[in-house]
Amino acid sequence: MNFTIEVPGEANPLSIQTLYHTLTAASSTDPQQIKSATQQLQNWEKQAGYYSSLQTIFVDTSLPVQVRYLCIIQLKNGIDRYWRKTAPNAIQKDEKNQIRARSIESGTKEPDARLALQNALMIAKIIRHEYPLDWPEAVSTIVSNLRSASQPTRNNMDLARALLILLEAIKELSTARIQRTRASLQAAAVEVLQVLGKIYVDKVQTWTNFFRHGGDDEGGAIDSIEQSLVALRVLRRLLVAGWDFPNRSPEVEHVWVLLINHFHDMLSLAADGSSSLHESVRLLVEKHLRQIAKLHQNLAKNHPAGFALLPGSTQLVSAYWSLIARLGESFGSHTLLDLGGQNGMDRDADDANVPIMEYLSLKGLLLLRECVKMVFNPAQTFKYQQAHDKEEKTRSRELIKGDLLTEDFAQTTMQTLVTRYFVFRPRDLREWEEQPEEWERREEGEDDIWEFSIRSCAEKLFLELMLNYKAQLVPTLLSVFGKVAYKATQNTNMFLKESVYGAIGLGAAVLEDEIDFNSFLNETLAREVQVSQSGYNILRRRIAIVLGKWLPVKDGLNRPLVYQIFQHLLDKQDPLNDLVVRITAGRQLKNIISPFEFTFEGFRPYCATVLGHLMALIEEVELSETKLALLNTLSTLVQSVEDGIVPFADHIISLLPPLWEQAGAEFLMKQSILGILSSLMSSMKGSSQKYHSLIIPLVDSSVDISSETRIYLLDDAMDLWATVLQQTPPAGITDVVPLVPHLFPMLEVGSDTLRRALEITEIYVYLAPSQVLASFDVFLPPFVGLLEHAKREATGLVLAIVDKAIQSALMLGGKDALTTLTSQLLQFNLLQTIVAGLRGAHQAHQSSGPNRSKTWLDVLVETDYLSILSRLTVTSPDLFLEALKAATPNEELNVTIKWLLSEWFGHLDNISHPEKKKLNCLALTTLLQTGQPWIMVHLQELMAIWTETVLDLYDEPDSKETDCLVYKDPRSLEAEEETAAKEGQRKLLLIDPVHQLDLRGFIREHLECSISASGGSEAFQTEWVVNVDGDVLQDFGKLGIF
Repeated sequence: MNFTIEVPGEANPLSIQTLYHTLTAASSTDPQQIKSATQQLQNWEKQAGYYSSLQTIFVDTSLPVQVRYLCIIQLKNGIDRYWRKTAPNAIQKDEKNQIRARSIESGTKEPDARLALQNALMIAKIIRHEYPLDWPEAVSTIVSNLRSASQPTRNNMDLARALLILLEAIKELSTARIQRTRASLQAAAVEVLQVLGKIYVDKVQTWTNFFRHGGDDEGGAIDSIEQSLVALRVLRRLLVAGWDFPNRSPEVEHVWVLLINHFHDMLSLAADGSSSLHESVRLLVEKHLRQIAKLHQNLAKNHPAGFALLPGSTQLVSAYWSLIARLGESFGSHTLLDLGGQNGMDRDADDANVPIMEYLSLKGLLLLRECVKMVFNPAQTFKYQQAHDKEEKTRSRELIKGDLLTEDFAQTTMQTLVTRYFVFRPRDLREWEEQPEEWERREEGEDDIWEFSIRSCAEKLFLELMLNYKAQLVPTLLSVFGKVAYKATQNTNMFLKESVYGAIGLGAAVLEDEIDFNSFLNETLAREVQVSQSGYNILRRRIAIVLGKWLPVKDGLNRPLVYQIFQHLLDKQDPLNDLVVRITAGRQLKNIISPFEFTFEGFRPYCATVLGHLMALIEEVELSETKLALLNTLSTLVQSVEDGIVPFADHIISLLPPLWEQAGAEFLMKQSILGILSSLMSSMKGSSQKYHSLIIPLVDSSVDISSETRIYLLDDAMDLWATVLQQTPPAGITDVVPLVPHLFPMLEVGSDTLRRALEITEIYVYLAPSQVLASFDVFLPPFVGLLEHAKREATGLVLAIVDKAIQSALMLGGKDALTTLTSQLLQFNLLQTIVAGLRGAHQAHQSSGPNRSKTWLDVLVETDYLSILSRLTVTSPDLFLEALKAATPNEELNVTIKWLLSEWFGHLDNISHPEKKKLNCLALTTLLQTGQPWIMVHLQELMAIWTETVLDLYDEPDSKETDCLVYKDPRSLEAEEETAAKEGQRKLLLIDPVHQLDLRGFIREHLECSISASGGSEAFQTEWVVNVDGDVLQDFGKLGIF
């Protein structure tokens, strides 16, 4: 049908016929039709009846498959977006009911397997939203449908589709985290198990009888094995999610025993080399085995006590161990002839019958590890603590430990793992040669990748056994180690040696006090790493790993020798140092140079060579994961050697731009590059300016709000930005000032980078105060917003910046510049915000009882508020009073200053920071020169704070020395290498009254001026001192000031 939509989407009314034509166009090959039809479908998807109409077309099996497929996909996606009641344009209840009513039956009758799967997924999505509240009968309806489809009068396709619907539904429900949903599933689990179990048993009997004894209905047998597999997939999930205590259910116990028997029967059937099973049938039998093995592991992981107490569990694990031991006999390589297919064998011949046996052995190792965790880490494994649960927990531990994890079993397991499963397979050795980077990445994989590698899983189990059976296993391992290690030159079994060394490396934390590793290093490893015999690259790789494991845990090792070994292993000129060896050495070098005992002096002779080899290796490798790992090593190296890296900086810098370009969208690599640059800038200090032309554009593009990479690189770029600022010399200020505008969008409430942006802003105040003050009016609006809404930490940083800005204005332009800045603080309501906050605090402190006023101002923020007022006051009392009057236009100044001083003096006891306390003391003392009664009436509070602060800041009250905050020798503030930021900070410290004025002399001076302004000592005594408490006056008099 040739159909083109030419009118706007909204002009087409929704109907079954128009929807069908639109879907036909959308599934065509004409780009224009597809575009127009897609737009039309998007316009309809918010209309009532759209999704039920899609289902109407879908259930009509006479229509083209491609149209019906598009229908079910649209319907499934629409459920994600519009099924929730709270979603915009949500599907109405009547339409939902219509969709639900047709979904199960139509899915059961669906002839196309792909469409049946999508319909089952759609039903599962509906169940996720509606079960059990809005569709409580969902599971029972599916089970009834399954029961009906399993009747002999129905065809096999109906049963297959019904099983598929149940599978997807149980998949969805088994992953639910809402307790109500899980409880409902558990309530229905017995009914599901009864129906499903019968189907599973019948189908298994049908196909096993046919394949063992023959028959006429081969097609029926194939259908049966496929259906029993789907049923088993459902059972696996149901048995884990359907019961909290599976061992307490007779139904589960019966199925459990049955599945163990089936496991043994199917294993013998699949492993029977003389069987006449077709390969496709054998694969289906193996899939049954994989599902049952997954069930064993999942049940042990999620219900450890239940697993242990189910009948036959310990015998099951023992059977797995027999399988593991049998596979181990042919698992690894035993001679160098196995390398690279040099023995002339077909490269795939040795893998012919391995996959299923290897898979089951892997699951067996995982199962054993769960058993070890069950016994030795019960707190992390068992969740329930009721009395009966505790009793089951104890019984299960005793059962596993007594019947399975005996000391003899631990010995046997350890020996098998080390001698069989730590050994490389011929397949590993071939992949080493053919795909070295990919193989190395897989071997060094982190996270849970070990669960998919039989050797990595064996290593995990070995370590668990070593930690928990140390007394029993260490002597045996040391005995084998002694035979291999100290007769190294005579021992030619390189594979055994490699596996034993691997065990020694894994057990470093357990064996550190059991082995004289320094002797082993000096006498054995140092010689073996130089052996040029073919195949010894395998041992070189292992030696790098062993050293990487031992150096962080063992003190007193011969570090220079270790550095020599790594220098040798990274050398590409040695033919045995292939790519795998060098990448492994590059990875492990990070562990060698990161411990606290590392010093650059010991590493200095090897630094240039090692660094050169490492950077050449980074350029050589191709996988981004490998480059990233080596870049992390380089970053650690740069950080560890600190300023020792300076001679090599040019070489490192030259390496990074090409890597940045190669990284493309690999943002983890770009983050690592930014980290390396940050470490380099920190190490190079002022010399880093020559790299500004490279670094500033990187920072600019990474923090620009319009940049697509900002979301990935912002944090690392800001760290680099801050480091560059801290190390910029005075001559480089103009390079970094253009970055300032990027700060403004970050100074918003809720910004993830707010703290870092404020810290960078503060550095800019030190670095380029004149430029910051020139654009301070741009900073102030977000600052005010932060004062009103941000948390205490951000508020403190904002006020610290304002404080430094006030000092900078005074330093650069005197009182005129400070007056201009104060006008800006008023213009953008920052001072008004401070005064309003203090007013609220005062009102709260003056009220009491259940209806008392509350203030959002905490103690620390109030201290910061008062410190800003103190800074203005000390600089110019007149300017402070003018600003205060302007900040409270609706209130007389005398009224404002009275409540403010009341709050100010009341808060002084809460100021614990010595510098801020002195600043507030200086400010209040400065107000004496106004001679106003509103300050003179607080003479008692002034004397009390004078006494307290003087006693805090002087070693002796009557000392002739200045207070401890005054800098005696300004030269002590000078840094060895003066950067612009350090110079700016030093200048502000030197003009700061807190560090410039001696408190006792300052008090004496202002007190004398106040006495003189009052008409002399007698008048001062009569008018003001008479009101001071005698004890306060006596304590103040002991200071010798008055």
